Amino acid sequence: MINPAVHLGDVTHAIQLALAPAFLLTAIAGILNVMAGRLARIIDRGRHLTEGGLGPELLSGELMAQELQSLDRRRHLASRAITSCTVSALLVCTVIASLFLEVLLQLDFKWLIGFLFTGSTLGLIFGLGTFVREVHLATETVRFPVSG
Repeated sequence: MINPAVHLGDVTHAIQLALAPAFLLTAIAGILNVMAGRLARIIDRGRHLTEGGLGPELLSGELMAQELQSLDRRRHLASRAITSCTVSALLVCTVIASLFLEVLLQLDFKWLIGFLFTGSTLGLIFGLGTFVREVHLATETVRFPVSG
């Protein structure tokens, strides 16, 4: 039950503390939007190739297999990055809820909040690192015809 001795100043302070994680949550949402867009493009490209979008004269069987293998690896990396950043966002939400519960129930959740925030940060680092790997893989496999 909520402790009746909770002061308005304590709740105000909890709201102030929750603002930074809330902004982080907004940033993670933007990152997830970009990642989901890239994943959609990867899937669309794979479908285009497998559903006969390019004739055999434009892409040989070996090149097609290489392209599909690269797309599958990129899809896997993008999916892993999205999962990691989503877990990070869930941990940030848990941090915000813990901040309010700490004030309302007058419990000491500092260790839990620190643990959750550290986990969130590590998840975001892993997700962004995986995303950079996917982008790097995409730029390695791009082929532009050069006439000269």
